[in-house]
Amino acid sequence: MRPSKRDELVRKALETFYRDGFHATGMDQLVAETGISKTTMFKHFRRKEDLILAVLRLRDEDFRNWLFRRMAQAGPARAQLAAMFDALAEWFAGPGFRSCMFIKAASEYPDPVHPIHVQSAEHKRLLFLQLRRIAEQAGAADPAGLARALLLLKEGAIVTAHLGHEADPAGDAKSVAEVLIAGACPPPGTVA
Repeated sequence: MRPSKRDELVRKALETFYRDGFHATGMDQLVAETGISKTTMFKHFRRKEDLILAVLRLRDEDFRNWLFRRMAQAGPARAQLAAMFDALAEWFAGPGFRSCMFIKAASEYPDPVHPIHVQSAEHKRLLFLQLRRIAEQAGAADPAGLARALLLLKEGAIVTAHLGHEADPAGDAKSVAEVLIAGACPPPGTVA
């Protein structure tokens, strides 16, 4: 099925915003890079911020689907928790890695009630909920606490990878995560 002009615009805008940032990317640049006229853009999105929100929703869906699919391939829940960092290593090594779009959006729109900031925070909340579910399945004594700790490691690894001052931030984070997981979850084959 051929994507609609709106879907095409959102996908192309995602690439541009991810690469160049939100405030630095003007509508004229979006027109030039997407090949979609301003008239068509404004037909679908009244304001640039509306387009940014659509981009963040798409990125959220794509990223969470990719991440949790990669984690599920690791097998049991306990292995899935550690596999999050293997997935991150793949992402970091990719040619288009430019840090976390949601961290960037929240930084560019720092007011905690601004819709773009709220959408960015929602992405992190949804990641937490899924990690907490997996931690519950793994038998963690405190699934929410483990999920929060793993997300802190994940965010730190992303920032470290973006800054580029460590050789293997995902591997370093995974080493710490494995210690946390071992302390929080019963060993495989035992009853919680």
